[in-house]
Amino acid sequence: MHLGLDCSTQSFSAILIDAENGSIAHEASVNFEKDLPHYGTTAGFVRGPNQGEVFSNPLMWVEALELLLGKLAANGAPLAQVSSISGSGQQHATVYLNEQFPLILDTLQPEAPLHAQLGPSISRLLSPIWMDGSTANECEEIASALGSHQEVCRRSGSVAIQRFSGPQIRKFAKQDPIAWGQTKQVHLASSFLASILAGKPAAIDHGDGAGMNLMNLEQRGWDSDLVQATAPDLLDKLPPLASSSTVAGKLAPYFVKKYGFSEQCDVVLWSGDNPCSLVGMGASSPGNLVISLGTSYTLFAAMESPHTDPQGFGHVFGNPLGGFMSLICFQNGALACEATKQNIKLSWTEFDARTEHPPKAGDTPSLPFFQAEITPLAKPSEQSNTTVRSLLDGQFLSMKKHADWMRIKPKHIRVTGGISRAKGICQTIANVFNSPVQTIETHASAGLGAAMRACLATTNIPLNILESSFCQPESDSILPQPEVSAIYQEMSATFDTMLTNHLNS
Repeated sequence: MHLGLDCSTQSFSAILIDAENGSIAHEASVNFEKDLPHYGTTAGFVRGPNQGEVFSNPLMWVEALELLLGKLAANGAPLAQVSSISGSGQQHATVYLNEQFPLILDTLQPEAPLHAQLGPSISRLLSPIWMDGSTANECEEIASALGSHQEVCRRSGSVAIQRFSGPQIRKFAKQDPIAWGQTKQVHLASSFLASILAGKPAAIDHGDGAGMNLMNLEQRGWDSDLVQATAPDLLDKLPPLASSSTVAGKLAPYFVKKYGFSEQCDVVLWSGDNPCSLVGMGASSPGNLVISLGTSYTLFAAMESPHTDPQGFGHVFGNPLGGFMSLICFQNGALACEATKQNIKLSWTEFDARTEHPPKAGDTPSLPFFQAEITPLAKPSEQSNTTVRSLLDGQFLSMKKHADWMRIKPKHIRVTGGISRAKGICQTIANVFNSPVQTIETHASAGLGAAMRACLATTNIPLNILESSFCQPESDSILPQPEVSAIYQEMSATFDTMLTNHLNS
């Protein structure tokens, strides 16, 4: 059996898979706000005193790990049969540790709480997370040192981004040089938690490491110029980088004695939540594209070779199963659908019904910017004439336009998320992208991907067998309608003109 763990923004979850018979054996979850109220979080985070600052407490993650493993044991999960463990961590979050960290890991006592033992090793009490938007100055400083944002993107896969680890590290080193001097290791959430399980400092995997503005994509190592532009002595504080399939070591005796795991259980390097979701969605091979229709929309896909978004909106990370992955995020996702529904006073049933009416030749799409957009960088747009059809047309024409840099011709598109239940939305995606669409129900794709990665790294079970067991679509493919796809080809020119005028206004 193989255990996948997922430390997300709001919760810490576990999924135990039996790869031999293709089943999910156990699941459990700990909600940070509900189950650990003494950390004072709302939805798993706290806001800082300054504009845009968002943090989480790394010791909260550790305490949640204890609760989670305790839940699994109490519910009868056969932990002694777990042969490997891996995990998924929210991307970009950084953990700052002093010189005591390796020694404490090596001497963990099962009689004492894990978070209490690790507390003295933390050199920065709170970890900045992916929601933080307080490092605009640091982004500009890093870009200036490299010559341009485009050069940062060429090297690292993304322009300097406020939530990314590099700018966050730079801000901390500038604001608190004493604490920075006391910091001996800077880990990501993923490598921090992998270190705890392995009982020794673990490497950062290429998948998550690519989301730091510090890793050179082509060389798959730390970029000396980016590191130097970020903070003094940073190279000495960064763990090594390694392949996502690397076994960090055997599970630490602490967990063997306390929870009944086998001494032979392997710990596979953790990765980021998006790279793990790529695996858990059955899309880690080139030719597959995933669209997640959440509060914001996310589009990601496997790439054989790294090429970056010339406009700087998209990102390139490492694919945990080899190669690379692209990702792009659109702020105005399901919330724009909710706003449209309210504006024209529809129920969700009525909204869903209207998605099934295709556009006609000459129809005009809407600019889908109910709030400021990040892809592209756009101010809110006028919505008084927006209909369900014009909104969806605008959303997915914008998505296709801003995903063209990926150079992907998908064999099929996998769609997930709450509003993917509306067949008309999936049909719209099929028509705009001129590609078959499959819906896939997944509430735990990151944790599932971590469990699959643990299995792939430590057994001879092939990927296609795991995907056939755990990543099957819910229904038959929704095929594009050629006559409607042709309408969208013409409509895209109208949309491009509308967008250009809006961006220049």
